[in-house]
Amino acid sequence: MLKRKARKAMAETSTLISPEHQEFLRQVRLEKTRIRFTQVLILVISFGLWEIFARANIVDSFITSQPTRVLKTIFSLYEEGVLFHHIGITCLETVIGFVLGTLLGTVIAIILWWSEFLSKVLEPYLVVLNSLPKIALGPVFIVWIGAGPAAIIVMTLAISLIVTVLEVLNGFLSIDKEKIKLVQTFGGTKFQVLTKVLLPASFPTIINALKINVGLSWVGVIVGEFLVSKAGLGYLIVYGGQVFKLDLVMTSVIILGVAAALMYQGVVYLEKVLVKNK
Repeated sequence: MLKRKARKAMAETSTLISPEHQEFLRQVRLEKTRIRFTQVLILVISFGLWEIFARANIVDSFITSQPTRVLKTIFSLYEEGVLFHHIGITCLETVIGFVLGTLLGTVIAIILWWSEFLSKVLEPYLVVLNSLPKIALGPVFIVWIGAGPAAIIVMTLAISLIVTVLEVLNGFLSIDKEKIKLVQTFGGTKFQVLTKVLLPASFPTIINALKINVGLSWVGVIVGEFLVSKAGLGYLIVYGGQVFKLDLVMTSVIILGVAAALMYQGVVYLEKVLVKNK
């Protein structure tokens, strides 16, 4: 019964849309299909050429590996029961660092916006910290915190936190001043300005910070795993390089690429959901 009503409603809606609008929507769907097909085609051709060049000895498969050997390595890790263990550890560390970096960065940006004095005092320090190569702090974090997941998460925060603070703070400062004055004219408090004007208007900036943090979080986790981990995809890359198992290295890199792409698509999906609910 509900399905019939839904079909009837869709049919009635479609009759209200002009032929020109229907043609426009069809062209939009067609363009999306073309883009997706081209993306998949590029991926298939890239892996196909990689396999062909390796089989033809144009490239050294010992150094570059090849897709079929990567698949064999994945199945081998799965049969050994360690594939999802390593993937799970890296993904968990990345998600924790990603969420903490975004939340803490947004909170610090709010504090700096709230206090203009504090913002001006800390501005040069934020610029210096942002330009500082955080990888160099890895050994320091290990000594301070100890070798373990905590050090890896702190490394992720060190890489993503300052970028989030600067990104969100710049978004706050770029909000139309007239909107803020309008709220203040009607007796709005600073907290109301924050909740009614700043945060809603800065939604695209925060989403953009999330997208940036996806890549930064993966970089932080992998760097941390290079230094201290005994499990995870970063550990597999280091181990594979040490024992010259380049198949293991390339397999880990490809899994990382897939996981990062899925995480980015998750942020894109979150953006669509939030936009619909606004």
